[in-house]
Amino acid sequence: MNESTQLDTFREAFYRRERRSVPLARQFVRAALLDWACEVDLGDVLLCVSELATNALVHGVPPGRGFRVRLTWGSVLRVEVHDSGAGEVQESVRPGPLAEYGRGLALVGALADVWGVREQDPGKTVWCEFAVSASKLVETAPCAHHLP
Repeated sequence: MNESTQLDTFREAFYRRERRSVPLARQFVRAALLDWACEVDLGDVLLCVSELATNALVHGVPPGRGFRVRLTWGSVLRVEVHDSGAGEVQESVRPGPLAEYGRGLALVGALADVWGVREQDPGKTVWCEFAVSASKLVETAPCAHHLP
């Protein structure tokens, strides 16, 4: 993992095509949000990061490559996951009640305020945004400090 910080409203990390990359991406995002005292629902953001990182790992990262997680924070929190694989992101048909796969982007759509896909060369970036609200920080991250 290679992390970089620019200013205090942007962070980025790269992860290899490894199973442990998804929890590492969650840890990276959690640490950034707590450092920033970012006023979002931490659980919702981390679940979306898990889904986007898992999708990148399973469907978008060719052997020998990885994926990048980028966070930007301002009037909204934006989470981007870029992979270099080919293919389009498609919401699957509603999975059956016993299906093990097919709910990830539906969860992202339900939890994030907005999400989308940007084609790139190579690959694509799947992103989602969350509105920033002071009351959410108090409810979901009580250990985070508040600035006056």
